[in-house]
Amino acid sequence: MRKFALSAAALLAGTALSGGALAASGTVPPAPQAPTTWAYAAKTGVGASYEAYVDGAYKDGGPTGTVSKVWYSIADGVLTETMYGLIHQAQIKQLRFAVMTPTGLAVEGADTTSKTEFLHVDAAGRPLSPAYKITTTDKQGRFEIEKRIFTDPDRQSLFLRVTVRALKGGATPYLLLEPHMANTGGNDAGATNVDRLSANDGGVFLTLKPSSPFKRTSVGWMGSSDGLTDLKDGKMDHAYATTGEARGAIMLTGQLATVATGEQTFDFAIGFGPDAAASEKAADGSLKTGYAEVLARFNGEGKRVGWEDYLASLTELPRLREAATDGGKLVQASALALKVQEDRTYAGALIASLSNPWGDTVSAENPSTGYKAVWPRDFYQCAMALAALGDKQTPLASFHYLPRVQVGPKTPKYRGGAAGWFLQKSEVDGTPEWVGVQLDQTAMPIMLGWKLWKLGWLPEGDVKAAYRSMLKPAADFLVDGGQVDIDWNHETIVPPFTQQERWEEQPGHSPSTTAAIIAGLTVAADIADQAGDPVSAARYRKAADDYSAKLEGRLFTTAGALGDGRYYLRINRTEDASRPSTIEVRNGQGEPTADKVMDAGFLELVRYGVRRADDPHVLATLPELDDQGREDVSRVRYDFRLEGQTYPGWRRYGTDGYGEDVANGGNYGAGGQMHAGQRGRVWPIFTGERGHYELAAAGLNGAPDAAAIARIRATYVAGMEAFANDGLMLSEQVWDGVGHPTSHAEALGEGTNSATPLAWSHAEYVKLLRSVSDGVVWDSYAPVKARYGAK
Repeated sequence: MRKFALSAAALLAGTALSGGALAASGTVPPAPQAPTTWAYAAKTGVGASYEAYVDGAYKDGGPTGTVSKVWYSIADGVLTETMYGLIHQAQIKQLRFAVMTPTGLAVEGADTTSKTEFLHVDAAGRPLSPAYKITTTDKQGRFEIEKRIFTDPDRQSLFLRVTVRALKGGATPYLLLEPHMANTGGNDAGATNVDRLSANDGGVFLTLKPSSPFKRTSVGWMGSSDGLTDLKDGKMDHAYATTGEARGAIMLTGQLATVATGEQTFDFAIGFGPDAAASEKAADGSLKTGYAEVLARFNGEGKRVGWEDYLASLTELPRLREAATDGGKLVQASALALKVQEDRTYAGALIASLSNPWGDTVSAENPSTGYKAVWPRDFYQCAMALAALGDKQTPLASFHYLPRVQVGPKTPKYRGGAAGWFLQKSEVDGTPEWVGVQLDQTAMPIMLGWKLWKLGWLPEGDVKAAYRSMLKPAADFLVDGGQVDIDWNHETIVPPFTQQERWEEQPGHSPSTTAAIIAGLTVAADIADQAGDPVSAARYRKAADDYSAKLEGRLFTTAGALGDGRYYLRINRTEDASRPSTIEVRNGQGEPTADKVMDAGFLELVRYGVRRADDPHVLATLPELDDQGREDVSRVRYDFRLEGQTYPGWRRYGTDGYGEDVANGGNYGAGGQMHAGQRGRVWPIFTGERGHYELAAAGLNGAPDAAAIARIRATYVAGMEAFANDGLMLSEQVWDGVGHPTSHAEALGEGTNSATPLAWSHAEYVKLLRSVSDGVVWDSYAPVKARYGAK
């Protein structure tokens, strides 16, 4: 820590204020600006208000009043990306505190440790809302900061209660707010005064109001005149009032009163709106309502409608808590996280993660959704998990949302090619982002519709209507394919050969994709029969039979390069598994032949009912997948010793490069370039997927016995629980111990800077609990199992 040649009094005071606030004045002078990036992706918390549907949509005036459209995230002990409007529209990069002490300056994140806790819990310590208490502690023991964070469910605003504790000498805190208005890091304008900090860009305005005036404020350009740069000499020299006509990457700074001893609490509200007056009104309204009442409304305490009411509506949650091994903490946190990650304009639009993976080295000069977007595959996992919890409304809203992302004449950039398939990735309003064809993402909406129908939640009339308008075109595409013509994509798709498999990287035949196609067509035939279309039903079953009959020939090698040579391939572009194709270069990795790469995708054949758990091809592949004697480049399974127990984990596949660098722990794709040292780590999803397989195997001859259920809970349920961070968030990837630790994951099993929370990880955990509770795999399909898995 740099020591300043100034007196303790001067360090704490910054500048002579004579005990009063000093108004900012003047315009910040032009200066070079530092490049902007997004924030850390390793979130320990995400939140938003609970909003009740009105007739399956989000509308003001329902049981929860005004619809709040504000989301927030927490990482490294600070408030990070905060969205307003649509769920991907970031307006804040981060809000943190710098603290001047008698021995120098400390900044939250770099100079502190942090702890994340839920603010509102039940008697068993299970979270009742996504309101958080975040405690950061100076590494030198000089101060502690406690932040309580939640949104105002009746306004477009965020509430923060901040308590600063002086532990060793006085402490002068400085609030540092980095806006990213209109989902970019540049082009912001800002203004400050002792009673507010404000920013705007692209017709979106932000106002931060303190409960009592700041002592001093300033706005500055990042990297030159921002508050943190200003404080490096031990005092706050500048008090600029505005950026004037200029725009760029800015920081807003507010100096708070010095805490000489003990502690002092400050309240803040951040309002958003289409103009300055609206954003200020939102912030003022929250402060006037006050901390206790805003939090009570957020929680849904007493007669107020909020998160407690949502959790109480989940009819299956009590028995899922019983299936857990942690007393139900993670399943309750998962229920909250899954519902939080739904847009509040487009009901049912479930995103992949409220984060930008490895965001702290990803440029924010241009708008980016990161993972805050709709992938029909992740979407399906989330909708199925919410259904498993007993949420009868959100999965229905999600099903009715799906036409927005199905390709057809109304799809932007569509030029008349083959239709009926679902966009690879899109913004929640349906704007296409990526337009590759992934056939599992076309099958899964059919599977979701069938499940909701059989649960009795989707009325027969709605099933028939959806069949004609959405499900039949999707099923027809799974049979016929055709030449697509949208944006850059002009490929001819010949199912079950997919342009991209479930990891969006390779063309070819894939066990996991083929499993979804067969399941989708089989249940589509069931729906077609119900809709009075027996001709199509027969066609779908015939195509599914053909894909099933050819599956092993295309994907099961008997002369592979690994082990005894008998196993399912991850991907293959030929029609003959004995003549495997090469794998295309992705993520900076080479191009081995397909028989040199293992993955667990074949287990989806068992999950959906396409193959039995004791199918000889499945049994032959398991030991090859689990071989931990292989060199790390091709090894998939890693066992972890966590909390005194051993739990299994798996990477996506051997040679995976979607992760941090093994040599230096650097972020994936740093500098916009792929690097040969990148390594995809273990994904918690696969611990859940294997648990589902083991349950299917235990139930081959009837209901699994108690001993089998106990083993699955102790190994796979508890394993997923052990991967959660202190905010009960499950990441996309955890560190496997190979190479240099990452900047965010230094211990085995700790989440990396990949997408966190990954909605799919939470969904897989929830579905595993439902499967264990039922004794049957939750997203298996009876018609599929009867047709293909009974032998």
